[in-house]
Amino acid sequence: MGFYVLRRVIYALPIALSVTVVCFLLVHIAPGDPLNAVAPADAPVEVINALKVAYGFDQPLPVQYFRWLGRALAGDLGTSVATGRPVLAEVMTAVVNTILLAVFAAVLGFSLGAVLGGMAGYRHKGIVDRIATALSVIGVSVPHYWLGMVLTIIFSSKLNWLPAMGAGPGGSKEWLWDAEHLRYLVLPVTTLAVIPLGIVTRTIRALVADILSKDFVQALRAKGMSDRAVFLHVVKNVAPTALAVMGLQLGYLLGGSILVETVFAWPGSGFLLNTAIFQRDLPLLQGTILILCMIFVLLNLLVDIIQPAIDPRMRRS
Repeated sequence: MGFYVLRRVIYALPIALSVTVVCFLLVHIAPGDPLNAVAPADAPVEVINALKVAYGFDQPLPVQYFRWLGRALAGDLGTSVATGRPVLAEVMTAVVNTILLAVFAAVLGFSLGAVLGGMAGYRHKGIVDRIATALSVIGVSVPHYWLGMVLTIIFSSKLNWLPAMGAGPGGSKEWLWDAEHLRYLVLPVTTLAVIPLGIVTRTIRALVADILSKDFVQALRAKGMSDRAVFLHVVKNVAPTALAVMGLQLGYLLGGSILVETVFAWPGSGFLLNTAIFQRDLPLLQGTILILCMIFVLLNLLVDIIQPAIDPRMRRS
């Protein structure tokens, strides 16, 4: 097991390095001059040259990359052009809020998806299967931003049951574990959980139906094994693939919530990313994408490590 973990870590390193290269090149492949974000268009040549030296743009690209990578490894992602604050501080505050939103959405989507998918797989081609399949198709097909706006209109504007925007009373960005702050989670979490709910439901439904048709399940039942024991065997065979799908979906929840966070003005990394794009705050944009991509790489690595613990066949392969 130790050798397998070491091998997966070694495989993840080139991916992480490639991510840093792409994040660094974002500044240079984006339309326009990167200095336009910090200097007016009519700035004198002397000012432009001084800014190039200050930001290191007068050096060759490889030199710029390794300098930037060295600072990033030391925790220095630069300074936000819009706020003047360190990028790392801005990003980490937003990432914590996004993780909070993603974890609640994952718990809701994964748990309901597992229950619906398992019931549909056991009742293959029955009424429960048809209902679960229809719900999963709707969940995958409905756009996030549209569903968020519809829920806001119904539960916030019309019924006035739930708050529409922000993370707390008065537009607070600081999260507190109380009933008032939890109310601000309901609409964005529900909106964000719909797609993973549909994907997990379809995945587990197909896996359970396939495993129940295998010969070894019939053999277990022929031996007189109880339904509970057969169910545990089904779970063990479903778990590795289901875990891989859930890990990917959690990564998408962390990195792909920009539209949901924008609709609900949730102060997370997606909302921060949207703000950085419109303000052309390149250091903030670069740092946010880097942190989100690294989280995605770490999640995939974690799933790769956990899967063999559930299914030893993967270690042997």
